[in-house]
Amino acid sequence: MHTEAVTHENPTLSGRHVRLEPLAHHHADGLVSASASDPSLYQWSPVPQGKAEATRYIETARAWRDAGSAVPFAILRVEDGVVLGSTRFWNIERWSWPSSHPSYGRTTPDACEIGYTWLARNAIRTPVNTESKLLMLNYAFETWKVLRVCFHTDVRNQRSRAALERIGGQFEGILRAHRMAADFIPRDSARYSILAVEWPSVKEKLNQKVKN
Repeated sequence: MHTEAVTHENPTLSGRHVRLEPLAHHHADGLVSASASDPSLYQWSPVPQGKAEATRYIETARAWRDAGSAVPFAILRVEDGVVLGSTRFWNIERWSWPSSHPSYGRTTPDACEIGYTWLARNAIRTPVNTESKLLMLNYAFETWKVLRVCFHTDVRNQRSRAALERIGGQFEGILRAHRMAADFIPRDSARYSILAVEWPSVKEKLNQKVKN
């Protein structure tokens, strides 16, 4: 398994409304402010509350990045640089292509997951989430050239499920007792995905949503 290509990746992804910066310790205070705006939003998501939790959150995300299993971002508003939340690529997969296959030796991921996404209250129902997903999906499909991007959310999280469906995620089913939930019970996860062949259509729709 090759991890070096991801370990050293720290892309900054910029759009009209948001800029996704590599998550770093100087974002800690911004994360604290963003999550303090309405803690009730995060019933189903692991979101840091307070400076100590934010620091640990960043340290864990950066350790995953250094191990080659994640690429974490802080989400910033373009106009003033205010931190609005966080998101990341993770569960980054590299498949063992045989030496006779055209994909043998590729150094970029074959598939990945987008998750650990959360936003401040004032970023909900704005273009922030749509443009963040557009930037990340564009990077995954057009820079990494992945074959699939998947998403998982707590089956009880109707707001997240509706958001994934709005951006073009295809519902695949329910994974039972899939992960530990934010309330520390075995979580059933709703799984969604977007395939490379679906990306052009999804991209067009997301671009229209961001412009409107």
